[in-house]
Amino acid sequence: MKTHATLIICLGFALAPVPALANNDSAELWFNPSVSFDLDADTGIEIETAQRFRNAGDGRVDTYFGRIWLNQSISKNATLSGAIERRINNGGDDETRLIQQLSTSHGILRTRLRLEHRFVGNADQVGFRLRPRLGVAVPLDTEKRWTLRTDAELMFTLRSTRDGGTNGLTGLRTQLGVSYDINDRLTLSGTYLRQQEFERGAPDDVGHAPLIGIEYAF
Repeated sequence: MKTHATLIICLGFALAPVPALANNDSAELWFNPSVSFDLDADTGIEIETAQRFRNAGDGRVDTYFGRIWLNQSISKNATLSGAIERRINNGGDDETRLIQQLSTSHGILRTRLRLEHRFVGNADQVGFRLRPRLGVAVPLDTEKRWTLRTDAELMFTLRSTRDGGTNGLTGLRTQLGVSYDINDRLTLSGTYLRQQEFERGAPDDVGHAPLIGIEYAF
């Protein structure tokens, strides 16, 4: 019964509707392969990529990015990370990001706080965005190979990349999926992702995407 209750809470947490004036919905497809290398017991490097295929007719161009992470464990349950990212927006302005991040775990609870410095081509200024995320990871079998994961992440724009652009709460991303550890090095995951961009006085843009993840650790 406890497991069933936890699953119900997870589902509600990830899929709870968000009030909006109206939605402009579109379908997308995301891939997220990554590899990681341990430098020592507490330090590692991760190379993460993503391919996001969208409908340009909806105003969303295909996006491709690569990130290089440096991850440092600062305690048993906390990791401090930094990354540089190069993002290619097909038909739009490309972007470079500097990212600082703190990730923690508390039982099944997971938290992540990310700060992004955004350098967008043809932008008026450097943008800053804060992204707090809260989620859960629930093992589904005794060997803990199967895991149910769900989370919700808010997007706070501290300074827009455009002079006079929108600041404050500008987006929400929710995810619900499962991951499977094939072995100690390889993990596959499948996730439903919903991303809502809040528009002031206009319909919100909402993307729905299956996300396929592949993680390999050397």
